[in-house]
Amino acid sequence: MEPTDLTIEILKSIRDEVKQTNVRLETMGRELGGRIDETNVRIETMGHELGRRIVESELRTSTALTELAGSVRDLTTLLRVQGELRPRVEKCEHDIAELQHRAAHA
Repeated sequence: MEPTDLTIEILKSIRDEVKQTNVRLETMGRELGGRIDETNVRIETMGHELGRRIVESELRTSTALTELAGSVRDLTTLLRVQGELRPRVEKCEHDIAELQHRAAHA
């Protein structure tokens, strides 16, 4: 082979290798694109699931707060009633003590 033919053969070989590399790169690009698309779908699905869970959690929290507010209201009413009865109870206890004292000295 003459040097020119050898150079041509080497260049052809390099050209063929570059073509094969390009094919592999294109294939890899498609595969990566597909994997990225799949990942995006999974992320979007997780986002929807996370949003649903947050809403459910907020509903549970809201329900618990509403129940707590009702309990606090009931307790406040009970304490108010007890506060209103205190003077009557103290008077009754005073009257009972007075009657016991009279009965003991009678």
